[in-house]
Amino acid sequence: MTSIVSAFVLMGLGASAEPLDIGSRLELFMDDYLIESMDGVALQMHQPIPKEICIVHDAPWEGSGTGYHTVFQDGDLYRMYYKAWEHPANPQTQGKEHPLYTGYAESRDGKVWEKPNLGLFDVMGTKENNLVWIEDGSHCFTPFKDGNPACKPEERYKAVSLSDKTHHLHGYVSPDGIHWTELAEPLLTKDVGAFDSQNLVFWDTLAGEYRAYFRTFRDGVRTITTAVSEDFKSWTDVQDIVYNDDATMAFYTNVIKPYYRAPHILIGFPVRYCDRGWSPSMRALPMREHREGRAEFHPRYGTTVTDSVMITSRDGLHFNRWGEAFIRPGLRTADNWVYGDNYIAWQTVVTKADMENAPDELSFYATESYWTDTYSKLRRYTMRIDGFVSVNAPFRGGEFVTKPFVFTGSQLVLNFSTSAAGTIQIELQGPDGTPIPGFTMEHAPPVFGDDLARVVPWPDGADLSGIKGRPVRLRFRMSDADIYSMQFVE
Repeated sequence: MTSIVSAFVLMGLGASAEPLDIGSRLELFMDDYLIESMDGVALQMHQPIPKEICIVHDAPWEGSGTGYHTVFQDGDLYRMYYKAWEHPANPQTQGKEHPLYTGYAESRDGKVWEKPNLGLFDVMGTKENNLVWIEDGSHCFTPFKDGNPACKPEERYKAVSLSDKTHHLHGYVSPDGIHWTELAEPLLTKDVGAFDSQNLVFWDTLAGEYRAYFRTFRDGVRTITTAVSEDFKSWTDVQDIVYNDDATMAFYTNVIKPYYRAPHILIGFPVRYCDRGWSPSMRALPMREHREGRAEFHPRYGTTVTDSVMITSRDGLHFNRWGEAFIRPGLRTADNWVYGDNYIAWQTVVTKADMENAPDELSFYATESYWTDTYSKLRRYTMRIDGFVSVNAPFRGGEFVTKPFVFTGSQLVLNFSTSAAGTIQIELQGPDGTPIPGFTMEHAPPVFGDDLARVVPWPDGADLSGIKGRPVRLRFRMSDADIYSMQFVE
């Protein structure tokens, strides 16, 4: 251990507040959990970049109301499930309505999707289709692969959906994600939720339990409710989730899931429902004539628009909510300023980058052309890994200081980006803010570039082995730079 670390060990390490224990886990700068003070910098949410239309729902058993997509990676295969439907209030497709079905698609890269001919159900006079469920429950059939180590092989895949007959939330199991069996008893009953949206369940690996999120009405406002279960069948602790603000937002979906690189952080992308009423701005939106035609079925069909926002949580109940849109309808001449557009699929997957020599990235999928054409479409969006929110500094510079914390590991790794002229410098401090000799700002080598996992170079090759387990702070000085996440590793 170097004399630099020895000097630090001799310093007073007492602090009045209990330091955070982050161990070696990845920490994303998605909230102020680690941040004590900021000067000239700010938390900035980033929007994903629109890419190609990856699937068109133009099969006879699909249609303009197709939505509520679920996407996850299963080994080398990407799986997709969705509600296959023709919207009855689409002026262009009246008379072509059909029952709700559940469609399935798959991909080897998350970009090019195929609808396999499964031959399971006779629909419209043929079994040559990609349907995995056609019974009651197809309204919002949402599967997941169960990560519970005690899960039975014949129940490795599970799903939940609203029953249009009972109005309860029902459960389904499958050995392969294709052949499904409905459980005999509902999971949750209509006295605790409305369920008329994309409800979901996942296995929480950290808590060792199943967690559900579903749609509820409270005083006429659409909100999100959660519950937990040990066995997927009996559910307890039914509570409405709580937000960091008192803003009134009506949410349809929730799209909540643990982030795969940091499962202690839950990220959701709920659809925000906005009935703006008739006004000159409403009439100036794309496809006015179509909008007025939809309004003949119901006024809100003409005056409601939807986008997606982002929420995050560290306990599954209390969520930090961003008021700004995660995906805006955008500068479009048609198709995206409609009630039903911009619904993000549950949830993100990792895909190869489109740009040469670039690392893997996150892919999102969001609806468009919802009931404005003869079919709806799904567009892929991309974002850098961990790239949801950053601590952002302008060129004039700024800095932030973390709360006291303890860690394990010998190296600090950053996910960051700077301009060619930008820079990041890091100072290691004791819990009282006193710089540690040899790790002061004056000794900090400038860090610049763009990297998902850059090891911070300390002076003279010193590592942090002698400091792990002791309370410290980090002081970041930045210029024209973003820091997305950090992690201490061996």
